Amino acid sequence: MDLIFKALNDPARRALLDHLRQQDGQSLTDLAAPLDMSRFGVMKHLGVLEDAGLITTVKRGRFKYHYLNAVPLQQVIDRWIEPLLAKPATRRLLALKSDLEGASAMTDDQKPDFVLQTFIRCTPDALWRALSDPEQMAQYHFMADEVVRDNSTILTYRNGQLLLTCRELTVDREAGRVVTTFEPHWDPQAVPSRVVYIVRQEGDNCCLTVEHYGLQHGSEGVANGWARMMAGLKTWLETGTPARFEMTEPA
Repeated sequence: MDLIFKALNDPARRALLDHLRQQDGQSLTDLAAPLDMSRFGVMKHLGVLEDAGLITTVKRGRFKYHYLNAVPLQQVIDRWIEPLLAKPATRRLLALKSDLEGASAMTDDQKPDFVLQTFIRCTPDALWRALSDPEQMAQYHFMADEVVRDNSTILTYRNGQLLLTCRELTVDREAGRVVTTFEPHWDPQAVPSRVVYIVRQEGDNCCLTVEHYGLQHGSEGVANGWARMMAGLKTWLETGTPARFEMTEPA
């Protein structure tokens, strides 16, 4: 927590987070352009934000792209702010639009539209089970009250209505990488996008990175949903307590 508050206690670093909130996946050149400081100064600020876990980076070719990581901020909210709110603020999911059928396959130089990262005190096997076992997913998935697996397809339901379909396209757990489709059904206009889960063991912890590709209309609502999902996953794996950080509408 100390690193988070230290990172936020600087207007330049807050400005960088604001820029990433407006447009995720920016390079150093992109972020430095509107700021009145040297590239080296921007690099130092980005280093502080990355150390605090408030941003994460993806390198593609010669370029390094920076993404706002909402998980630490969500954990601060869950710890101190959410219990004090009589009515949680309205959160709106943005439509996830992407034409998976017509999109080209992901390549090493293709950058994701959205990246989120968290650290969980568990084994890689336990994390993979939680990400693929429908009974466990129902314990932390903020949208679902029922999750069903049909071979390589995971179906998410709420009140008997199908909300989300995820089809496994690539499964390579030895390499720590699984690719799935992301097919939302709550919006009749939405078409599939793609999600990559990357698991890396670090001592007694696992680093989970989620990369989302093919978003056409921004990632703010997606970030909110992924932050809730990963906060629930972390709580479930570390405590064994079901945790579903649901989105609720005010009365």
